[in-house]
Amino acid sequence: HTLVFRSLKRTHDLFISDHNELPPIDQKAHDMCLAVKAKDQFQPILHLVPKTDVNQSMSSKHKDIGNEDKSDEIESNGENASNQSMVAYNESYLPKAAPTVPSNASQVMVLSSGTTIVQRKPAPMPKPEWHPPWKLSRVLSGHIGWVRCLTVEPGNEWFASGSNDRIIKIWDLASGKLKLSLTGHISGVRGLAVSTRQPYLFSCGEDKMVKCWDLEYNKVIRHYHGHLSGVYTISLHPTIDILVTAGRDSVARVWDMRTKAQIHALSGHSNTISSVLCQSTDPQVITGSHDTTIKLWDLIAGKARTTLTHHKKSVRSLVIHPKLNVFASGSFANLKQWCFPDGKFIQNLSGHNAIVNSLAVNSDGVLVSGADNGSMFFWDWRTGYNFQRTQAAAQPGSIESENGIFAMTFDQSSSRLITGEADKTIKIYKEDDTADEDSHPINWKPDILKRKRY
Repeated sequence: HTLVFRSLKRTHDLFISDHNELPPIDQKAHDMCLAVKAKDQFQPILHLVPKTDVNQSMSSKHKDIGNEDKSDEIESNGENASNQSMVAYNESYLPKAAPTVPSNASQVMVLSSGTTIVQRKPAPMPKPEWHPPWKLSRVLSGHIGWVRCLTVEPGNEWFASGSNDRIIKIWDLASGKLKLSLTGHISGVRGLAVSTRQPYLFSCGEDKMVKCWDLEYNKVIRHYHGHLSGVYTISLHPTIDILVTAGRDSVARVWDMRTKAQIHALSGHSNTISSVLCQSTDPQVITGSHDTTIKLWDLIAGKARTTLTHHKKSVRSLVIHPKLNVFASGSFANLKQWCFPDGKFIQNLSGHNAIVNSLAVNSDGVLVSGADNGSMFFWDWRTGYNFQRTQAAAQPGSIESENGIFAMTFDQSSSRLITGEADKTIKIYKEDDTADEDSHPINWKPDILKRKRY
């Protein structure tokens, strides 16, 4: 404790001094530095070194440093203590014959060269935050095909859904009533995005079309031509008037929203791109593909800056955390978390025994994943703790196997979860207000394998 505060004082004295000249050498601080370094770096093997008179004199001097009443004595013998400390420092590091290990040193491994390896204690795993469980609140029926995409408008008053029946439907978020149906696509609608700055809705589909809808007239005002195959995903840049689309032609295309001109064709994937994200900070475009890779793109240069190859199966979904500078990706049986800007791997979340089609995360740190078999897992983002698992039931009129979850998103308030499913329905979930930590306790059993590199 005393050494730490003396170190702080030395740092303070250093930075308030004249920067044009080096500070004078403080002999007492110099001695303390050598003693602390010897104890800090060689503490695990000090018991293996024969205790000579030099070691004993060094330890006695080290004890005197922590005693303020004897500081004058240390200063008077500063030079002698420094020499003795250096001798002890050198002796403990000179290569010697392999020392004998005492019987009580069961955790110490001594190599033939004399190097000692001490097992470190594992760092304690952080305890997950408690989240209330989620329950089904409402089921909306209206589509006659699989619901493939969802988006919520910035005002949080309505949301849009796109389906394999080629229709885009606008729903009132509070009441769940159908407000509008937009027709224009000649094949299934696979991606939707609402602009935060203009009254525009963007859609893409398997008919290779990318459309811009004016929501004041409910008409298509622009088409973006260039894709060679079905367009599966679309994303709007949050600060620039551009949109990014990608699909089966393995190319992510960057469009000027106004002029309809193609700015970049981000090529590099070798298979279908199933998910694309945009953000205002670098890297500004992230793509996940069926070739099992994730690419982080430099939007200005139009080139990939990083390729992440940790997944073993198709990457079907990506999601960015609304508050933290991190994102998650979903593949078969595994979810992975990454850190921007270089895509540093954080942790792996395993448990799904199915293809993960969609991901969603809210500002409270709840990560939700939906799979092909209708299972929906709720995770604590920070620790990867799976606090709830639900199984969607197929609605009457659909076959039992049609219970896959294709799309999911949280509303702007993070209080409702909207899912689009293979039974042609849209389900809205909300938190259970009656639950507390006693009725739904945290059953946290950290897995030691979580630190393994995937």
